[in-house]
Amino acid sequence: MTAGSAKKSQPVPDYLIYEMDEGKPIYYRGYKEVLKGIKTPEEIMGSSILQSLMIEVIKNYLNLKLGRKYVVLSNELGLLFSKKSWRLADIAIFDKKELLQAGIKDEYSKLPPRVVIEVDTKAHFETVGEVAAYYHKKTDQLLKFGVERVLWIYTNTEKWMLAEKNKNWETANWTEDLEVMEGIVFNIPTLMEAFYEDQE
Repeated sequence: MTAGSAKKSQPVPDYLIYEMDEGKPIYYRGYKEVLKGIKTPEEIMGSSILQSLMIEVIKNYLNLKLGRKYVVLSNELGLLFSKKSWRLADIAIFDKKELLQAGIKDEYSKLPPRVVIEVDTKAHFETVGEVAAYYHKKTDQLLKFGVERVLWIYTNTEKWMLAEKNKNWETANWTEDLEVMEGIVFNIPTLMEAFYEDQE
C-alpha cells in the first residue's frame, strides 16, 4: 500500500460536538452514522419522547414548587467552565437574583446553577472511555464549577443518582423519593402517573 492510497480519516465538523472536556471534544452518539450519510444531524441531536416528556414534567413540577425565588432553565443549557471546557444541562435551577446579577446574555452560563438535573445523555462513549467514567467526570466537573447538587436520572435502568460535594453519592431505584433541594422532593413514577391521569 502506497502512502497516497492510505485512507484518511474524515474530519468531524464542530456541529457534531456534544460537549467539550478540557479541550477534548465529546461527540453526539451516532455521529459516525452522520458522517457516513446514514443519519441526519437532527436524528442524533434530538431527544426521545420519553426523555423530553420526563424533562418537561420535572420542570413543570419544579416551577410549581420553587416559586419566584428560583428560575428553572432547560433545553440543554450550556455551562462554561473555561474557554475549552463546557457541558450541557437538561435542567438547571438558578437563584433568580444571582442570575439577573450575572446578566441575561446570548452565551453559555459562567454562573453555576444551584442544581443540575440530567436525564440520560447524548454523548458518544467511545471517545470518553467507560460509560461510568463519563457520568462521574461530568458530575465532578459540575460540582467543582459550583453546582450544589447534581442529579442523574437513568431511563434504561430506572434509577437515579444524587451527588453533592464532599458527601457520599447516592444511587437508588427511581421508585424512591428524590430530594432536589431542601423541602423539594419528587417521585419519578408518581410524576409520570400524574401526567397520564391528567389526560383521562
